[in-house]
Amino acid sequence: MRLTGGCFCGQIRYEISSPLKSARCCHCSKCRKVFSGAGSAYAEVIPGSFKWLQGQEALSRYESVKDWGLCFCKQCGTTLCGMHKDDVHGVTLGSVDGDPGIQIGMHIHVDSKAPWDHIGGEAPQYPEGPPQ
Repeated sequence: MRLTGGCFCGQIRYEISSPLKSARCCHCSKCRKVFSGAGSAYAEVIPGSFKWLQGQEALSRYESVKDWGLCFCKQCGTTLCGMHKDDVHGVTLGSVDGDPGIQIGMHIHVDSKAPWDHIGGEAPQYPEGPPQ
């Protein structure tokens, strides 16, 4: 299995050699801001399965909480992945080429969703973070 993805302008490309896991959509106010939408669509990667193919010099990183952050393309602004320390933790599903091979498994922080957001589908909804 091999997934590829990248940013809108095509400057940055990546590859994932294992299936994605734990796909979720977060509806908190921070995710709405960073993704400019109803929330995030994000899936975790298996450690060691992610590699940059091109354009790492065009990455910009924003650390929102100590050791946790997001990477964006400096040119087009595409949010590409989440980072923990120096490792890619997961990718935005919108940046994956074609079918990511996974569906949203949960909606989190739905108590803070935007008033105009109407969540559909069968995935469970959690008022706050994912169940422990």
